[in-house]
Amino acid sequence: MNCLLYTWYGLPIVSKGWENFPVVTINGLGILLEFSFISIYLCFASSQEKKKVGLRLVGVITIFCCVGMISAFVLKTHHLRKLFVGCIGLVASIAMYASPLVAMKRVIKTKSVEFMPFYLSFFSFSASSLWLAYGLLSHDLFLASPNLVGSPLGMLQLVLYCIYRNKEHEQEEVKMEKGGVVIETLPNWDLEKNNNEHQIPLQNTS
Repeated sequence: MNCLLYTWYGLPIVSKGWENFPVVTINGLGILLEFSFISIYLCFASSQEKKKVGLRLVGVITIFCCVGMISAFVLKTHHLRKLFVGCIGLVASIAMYASPLVAMKRVIKTKSVEFMPFYLSFFSFSASSLWLAYGLLSHDLFLASPNLVGSPLGMLQLVLYCIYRNKEHEQEEVKMEKGGVVIETLPNWDLEKNNNEHQIPLQNTS
């Protein structure tokens, strides 16, 4: 949704000429990548999940088509078109940047960064910061504003990663090996508890 709207935003129909050519190229590539991600998901998802994603996909395409037709045929000036498409794109971008909050909540709850990869957080922060600079330098608030949200959230993800990365190592599973074959995998505290529960008392042989 975000890539579709900002690709349309950068095209000469909405913007003046090719003033936002970098926006078109990066979001155009984003459309191809995201479409491939959705296609892979649909290949392996259950039939119920396919229906849910299919309905959402139809909804996204419908909204985009409505935005495109209104901006192209109803609004007559580039200023009004940018204002209309930019406002809707702003909402979509904020929703996109806010979506990692679910993963951040899970990290805090589980004290594990398994569901929040470092490189995803790092490049999200880097991209948001660079697009924020681009939007400010080009005096385009519709490009800068969503990244005012995305950049701090990306920084927060990196902070959480640094905090809980060490704790994940402390809770690392301990592998019990015998004869080179792993017979059980338990966390440190489970291993100690397991040993205490299954300890056989010494018998008096005197």
